[in-house]
Amino acid sequence: MTGYGKAEAILSSGCKMTVEIRTLNGKTADINIKSQALPKEKELAIRSLIAQRLQRGTIDVYITLEQQPDKLAHPINSELLASYLGQLRDFAAKEEIDLQQNDGLILSSLLRLPDVLDSRKAELVTEEDYPLIDEVFDKALSAVEAYRDREGAVLDADIRSRIANILALYEQVEGFEQERIEAVRTKLKHNLDELEQKVDPQRFEQEMIFYLEKLDINEEKVRLRQHCKYFLETMEGEVYPGKKLGFIIQEIGREINTTGSKANHSGIQKCVVKMKDELEKMREQSMNVL
Repeated sequence: MTGYGKAEAILSSGCKMTVEIRTLNGKTADINIKSQALPKEKELAIRSLIAQRLQRGTIDVYITLEQQPDKLAHPINSELLASYLGQLRDFAAKEEIDLQQNDGLILSSLLRLPDVLDSRKAELVTEEDYPLIDEVFDKALSAVEAYRDREGAVLDADIRSRIANILALYEQVEGFEQERIEAVRTKLKHNLDELEQKVDPQRFEQEMIFYLEKLDINEEKVRLRQHCKYFLETMEGEVYPGKKLGFIIQEIGREINTTGSKANHSGIQKCVVKMKDELEKMREQSMNVL
């Protein structure tokens, strides 16, 4: 569920809105909006949109507003300035004062008078910007989805290769089964010879069958292959298979562990260790699947 997306738009106030979305692994949609720029009445709708599009993961959303230089200047109240200037000229004419020598100083002083400059803070985001905000979030989310698609293709290939490795290792386990049976038979005979006990051959074979039934891994083999098949079918057939894949991995792990407990053979134990290693890597990768 790793992903990244970015989009920009110019709002009606002239400021540039930049939206960046970064996602990491997570069981649920944990959405963190790292800005106060988004109006509260719009935030809920945006959270719902993100949850719907990205489903789950730790999702960090960064929103920045950057005012354009030509929008930073405070507007001049020209009518009020003209009124102040007219009054000043009338006063100067009445008192016979020459204003021309101090034009710059006079203008600077007039600009400091109340309400000549509109110093009210402009509203950067208004309701008329909401469709544009939806559009910029749609672009950012589409970029995240495209990023996830690329990551998903890599994950798909990696997970499939590990399933294939597990099945191949189980094929090796089958190759050790006859050797294991002979080793068990030889060990039991050796122990009986050491005890110098005569044993009925037929009874011995019956005991061997009983003993080997406890070590039989045929059921584990069948179930493991079925779990692996179901795993691949789930990957191909479901839109958001991540959680189900985690449960199937647990079932595969049980069959591998049971095989290990029944192994009684060094070659099988080595295969079991390798299968566990492959399964653990699958488990880590599946955490990044939606």
